[in-house]
Amino acid sequence: MPAIPWVIVPTFNEAENIEAIVAAIRSALHEAAPEGYRIVIVDDSSPDGTGRLAARLAAEHPEVEVIHHGRRQGLGPAYLAGFARALEGGAEYIFEMDADFSHDPKDLPRLLSAVRDGDADLALGSRYVPGGGVEEWGLLRRLISTGGSWYARVVLNLGIRDLTGGFKCFRRSVLEGIDLPTVRTKGYGFQIELTYRAFMAGFRVVELPIVFRNRRYGKSKMSPRIAGEAIWLIPQLRQKRRHEAPG
Repeated sequence: MPAIPWVIVPTFNEAENIEAIVAAIRSALHEAAPEGYRIVIVDDSSPDGTGRLAARLAAEHPEVEVIHHGRRQGLGPAYLAGFARALEGGAEYIFEMDADFSHDPKDLPRLLSAVRDGDADLALGSRYVPGGGVEEWGLLRRLISTGGSWYARVVLNLGIRDLTGGFKCFRRSVLEGIDLPTVRTKGYGFQIELTYRAFMAGFRVVELPIVFRNRRYGKSKMSPRIAGEAIWLIPQLRQKRRHEAPG
């Protein structure tokens, strides 16, 4: 079986984006992965009909499949379900990305190349390395994002600049080696936890510059509760690291 990439796309109320994002992913991987690829949409019981649209796309395109959650479970559980399906299906390279075009599908080949060519075990699309950036953000959101990344980097004592980034390509061995069943975060803290676990397990994490843009349609899923979970998580990860340290 060829080592094909799998792209995990969680959705909640993305009816305005889902058809276009699937088309853009298919276009980006058509040449980058001529041996084939898979797209797994994990829908959190979207009331706007995203799940129905995703099911139609899966019926039209054999490389697309859908996991339907019976109730809204959050970002982390959606990704964990997608990762489990990809690993079960024999995936060697597993992407995670948003459905709203804040992550540009045209960057998929660069992230895949970094992992497939052996430069990285985890390629992270980064807003905060030279060449990366954000567009269409107000000052407050920029401050929250850069401040959150700085806080995570300092508390966890890591050199990774975009710990909150959610556009990633994993080598299979990373997901198998970071004890996914014990991940409990459901919101955007999930991104911090996975990258931190990968780094602490000794995997090579490489940041590649991307430009992050506002979503095309729909409403942001960010909320004070989700941000609070991430703030709470960071010192918990550091404390766990201290307890696990030898001696």
